[in-house]
Amino acid sequence: MNTLKKIVIIGPESTGKSTLCMQLAEHYNTSWCPEFAREYLLKHGMNYNFDDLLSIAKGQVALEDEYVQLAKSNRQMANKSLEFKTNSPGFIFIDTDMYVMKVWCEFVFGKCHRFILDQIVERKYDLYLLLNIDLPWIHDELREYPDIANRKILFEMYKDILINQSTPWVLIYGEQENRLQQAITAVDSLFNS
Repeated sequence: MNTLKKIVIIGPESTGKSTLCMQLAEHYNTSWCPEFAREYLLKHGMNYNFDDLLSIAKGQVALEDEYVQLAKSNRQMANKSLEFKTNSPGFIFIDTDMYVMKVWCEFVFGKCHRFILDQIVERKYDLYLLLNIDLPWIHDELREYPDIANRKILFEMYKDILINQSTPWVLIYGEQENRLQQAITAVDSLFNS
């Protein structure tokens, strides 16, 4: 049986990560793991400190593990049924990982928690989709950096991380409908060739 493929969508705020995760999950008839930070900040407010980012990182890891286990269980059940039997890999789309937490820590506080760095080494993914900052910034009560200068710095931090690691990654850019098609093409070409 083919293993579950974990695809992470990352990039600066207001680049459409959650939207793309939802669209990809719908397209591939699978699930996606949301960003834990949103729930945490809605509950605790935007006046966060360095230790809050450790709590958020731990929450993200736990949430991701929960969604991955659920996706694996659903895939096993589907493979037991002849009606749903498939030879293609199953997917789960993940909105945010420890690279996002690393960038957030370093950008805001100039340092990163050891837990986050250890999780980066430990956790394995199959593909990253890096979302460009070429969509208009949309105000949200949890977003902090509307100015293009900071958005460019953050984007370059993400790009630099992905260049210097071994998991395949694809830059996704353009209008929202183009982003979905680019992401589908990237997923299909990597896993269905």
